[in-house]
Amino acid sequence: MTVVHPISRAWLTTGATGAQNYDEFADDAEITAIISANPHSALAVEMPHLAPESLGKSFTDALPDAVARLALARAEGNYLPSEQVVVLYRITAPGEPAAYGLWCMVDTDQISASADEAGLVIRNEEVFIEKVRERVALAGALGTLLSPVLLLQTAQGDQLHAALAAATETVGEPAATDVDQSGRTHAIWPIAPGPRQDELTALAGGGELVVADGNHRSLAAQTGRLPRFLAVVTTPASVAIQPYNRLVSELPLPLGELLKRLGEAGGTVHELPDTAGVPAKGTVELYVAGRTFAIGLPADPSLPPVENLDHALVERVLLGDVLGLDPGDKRISYIGGDYPAAWLRGEVDAQHAELAVLIAPVTVDDFVTVNLERQKLPRKSTWFTPKARGGLVLAQLD
Repeated sequence: MTVVHPISRAWLTTGATGAQNYDEFADDAEITAIISANPHSALAVEMPHLAPESLGKSFTDALPDAVARLALARAEGNYLPSEQVVVLYRITAPGEPAAYGLWCMVDTDQISASADEAGLVIRNEEVFIEKVRERVALAGALGTLLSPVLLLQTAQGDQLHAALAAATETVGEPAATDVDQSGRTHAIWPIAPGPRQDELTALAGGGELVVADGNHRSLAAQTGRLPRFLAVVTTPASVAIQPYNRLVSELPLPLGELLKRLGEAGGTVHELPDTAGVPAKGTVELYVAGRTFAIGLPADPSLPPVENLDHALVERVLLGDVLGLDPGDKRISYIGGDYPAAWLRGEVDAQHAELAVLIAPVTVDDFVTVNLERQKLPRKSTWFTPKARGGLVLAQLD
């Protein structure tokens, strides 16, 4: 029996509502600007307090605005209803291989966040609990899920990839398409009950599913006691992992003291003549006051391998031991792979931040190993691309 199911009451975009997921942005002003340019964007519902007409309200106080916006979008025909469907998903761009996925519902009770929890859905990263609470509150207010959890099919990825690719070639024109900020085209096709739906759900649910994106959304489903959550099940051949860097808006100590403490903590420090870029695995680069430093952070052999990955060392040694910052400190921004090294350097040069921390991306091998061992990666360690687009397929909670 598969853990993947059709969406009993789906709402499919007619083409105007697609949006980046709410957690893909470096700052809130970008979200407001996108909503201003496209009021139909699902971001106006996902992040109601950042819509222009709701600025100044808290997230909770803006929830009635989200409800009203979604109701209006449905009434105006921006979404059309469909029942008992899974939805084919294809993402294409010039010069890139096509990525495939399947929109569906997945059993929440299958989520496993540790080795002693049974389940076929593996959640692999630490989370920020306040973000989880916001997702729970939004789902409760709307009775609808707008953004999917991206799940990686590990056992039957090749078979699923082939089946999805073949299906998109034979089902005709997509129900809707949407072009994202990077120029990728997202296309969807609903698949009604029948042999093809049965085949795809069996393949999508035929092995362990790893949360590639949407750790907060998956925990929100558990916290909100939802029996199932909205997901896109994708394949290893459809994704890549990009860098996930950090910006620190305000250093709690002078640069000289920072470098001294790094040495005292067992780290190595070398100033580089070149501008900071994404480093090789095992080295972290810091950009501060127009200067670049290559940092070797000390591993702790007494800890599991996951605790000595670069992102873990940045969180524990650099941010924690040296700077005295908790991972949830508001001075830390988590900057995904859509923002290149030049953008981070620009933020420091423009004095929007004092420190950029550039970290090598987690390798696919490390990601798989950590998950099979039911270990947790540090917060915001993996930036999978291409991202599943929010606001394309909605799941009404009955």
